[in-house]
Amino acid sequence: MFIPLYDTNRLRHIRLQYVTIGLIVVNALVYLATALGGESFSNAAVLGLGFIPSVVHDTAELDPRFIVIPESLSYLTYSFLHADIFHLGGNMLFLWVFGDNVEDALGHIRYLIFYLLCAIAGAAFQGLVSWDSQAPLIGASGAIAGVVVAYLILYPRVKVWVLAFARIPLRIPAFIPLILWVLFQVVMFAAGGDDQISWACHIGGIIAGAVLVLVLRSRGVPLFAGADDDAAVAASNQPQATAEPLAPEPPAATPRWGRGNASSSD
Repeated sequence: MFIPLYDTNRLRHIRLQYVTIGLIVVNALVYLATALGGESFSNAAVLGLGFIPSVVHDTAELDPRFIVIPESLSYLTYSFLHADIFHLGGNMLFLWVFGDNVEDALGHIRYLIFYLLCAIAGAAFQGLVSWDSQAPLIGASGAIAGVVVAYLILYPRVKVWVLAFARIPLRIPAFIPLILWVLFQVVMFAAGGDDQISWACHIGGIIAGAVLVLVLRSRGVPLFAGADDDAAVAASNQPQATAEPLAPEPPAATPRWGRGNASSSD
């Protein structure tokens, strides 16, 4: 539908979005490790670290060769695995464009907690919808969905550059593409869209992100904020106070020196 490129939203409360950068680096390193390890290693990582609802819910057993972590940890580990470079690149692009300002609004630690909880919520909702599924769930999409909806709630009027239909560059308010993106996820989930994409995971992340951003945002951070340039334009349109000219001060009296002005003393 659209590809985000850039927003005009500066950081206000932090100097550097190092949690967002760190998450991108970790995701990229994990992908490189699995890709360079070969197909058999990649498949083993997906089975051992991916979220498999039937295994987590004890309706199926995983081959002992692939058990590397407790099953409950797969609610998180799945979100750092990606199927291919396009899967990774798409998720990390959304995280790069929108994650920094969400991190700015929440603070570093709360943002990391927010991201991980959205990832857990995505897996949990997928598991609830597909209780007995044996298909491994991988990808950061649940967490990214939470970041996107948090940005929508925090900064709907900020201008963003997007590629509409992957070819038309547009600079439009964030609420236009982001609302369309959220609606698309809902429609595809309700319609039972492409089986290769976990729409339920996206919905779980969206729900978690919408709730958690209200709870975890820093004190004083407003909702539904506009862009910095909008604020500057608004300020420039305010009537300016006209300074009244100051009345000239009366000239100081010039003392007269002479007998008649001599002071008397007792």
